[in-house]
Amino acid sequence: MAVTLEQAQRVGYTFLKALLRFAFMVANNLVAIPSYVLYLIALQPLRVLDSESFWYIEGVLFKWLLAMVASWGWWAGYTVMEWGDDVKAVSEDEAVVLVNHQATGDVCTLMMCLQDKGTVVRQMMWLMDHIFKYTNFGIVSLIHGDFFIRQGKAHRDQQLALLKEHLEKYFRSRNRKWIVLFPEGGFLRKRRETSQAFAKKNNLPFLQHVTLPRFGATQVILKTLVAPQENGTPAGGDAVIKESKSKGLQWVIDATIAYPKGEPIDIQTWILGYRQPTVTHVHYRIFPIKDVPAEPEALSQWLYQRFIEKEALLTHFYETGAFPPVQGQTKAVSREMTLSNLWLVGIQSLAFLSGGMWYCILQYFYHCLF
Repeated sequence: MAVTLEQAQRVGYTFLKALLRFAFMVANNLVAIPSYVLYLIALQPLRVLDSESFWYIEGVLFKWLLAMVASWGWWAGYTVMEWGDDVKAVSEDEAVVLVNHQATGDVCTLMMCLQDKGTVVRQMMWLMDHIFKYTNFGIVSLIHGDFFIRQGKAHRDQQLALLKEHLEKYFRSRNRKWIVLFPEGGFLRKRRETSQAFAKKNNLPFLQHVTLPRFGATQVILKTLVAPQENGTPAGGDAVIKESKSKGLQWVIDATIAYPKGEPIDIQTWILGYRQPTVTHVHYRIFPIKDVPAEPEALSQWLYQRFIEKEALLTHFYETGAFPPVQGQTKAVSREMTLSNLWLVGIQSLAFLSGGMWYCILQYFYHCLF
């Protein structure tokens, strides 16, 4: 079939736009990430004198970096519609966020939709696959105190012990509030067949839009961060809670990400912007920590039930284009998440100005020394 002039122009425009966006993303990374690192190196004396202020500043810089990632999608027309409970109400409390995992774009979506949730982004900790340690953003996550977890039975016990140690050492000492993890342990397309086989063997429901979650990391988080007697069982990390005057983990936030037609956005699309403007939908449910069981068997069943409910939510969404109404409502209500273009431009401008400033400073010291 012959290609028309209009089609050729459209392809050419898309290619040129993707090329320019990629160049901008590379430049963005080259100025923003080194600037983040250099600012924190320069502030090391403050870390010794006033650790709380140091980690406050680090959190602000971290939020700005995530805002830059959000801007790549926002300016491509990738927006977010939110449903269910309003998580802003618990943004100042400690919470664990459980998210279904379909593609690399899930992380970008969260980076975007949590930007307007108060102090959440600068005070959050991420649990992510260890492979992300070797990406361009790895150094930022290492400094911020995110945890990189290795998958597989061979590493499981060791990784869970390291997670417990990491939480006790960094979560409250750096004033973290939310911890985000993907309990499925991998992308939907990679884990679906294995999960369905496990479900069949253990007489569990057949799931198509999510996979059965793994509960090891969630159990460690609850045992380490929940205050004693909050869910009927004394938790670990008591001394840390007393020292920081924390109330302990207060909520479990169940976040369900849905893409139109079940076609997830990956990181390449987010960067290059070759897909048409898309609205991603995020549904939230908030559970008080006292309603979450602590015993391993009961916790695994509780988590299974949450993902069975996620399956029902996603099935309804793919059939109707909307999530079902919450209990007590007759009609589902959605909220459009928005970002300020002026604010995003300001953040990007600051990044490039910082990059230029640090380049001049390093050049000056280089000439002085050599």
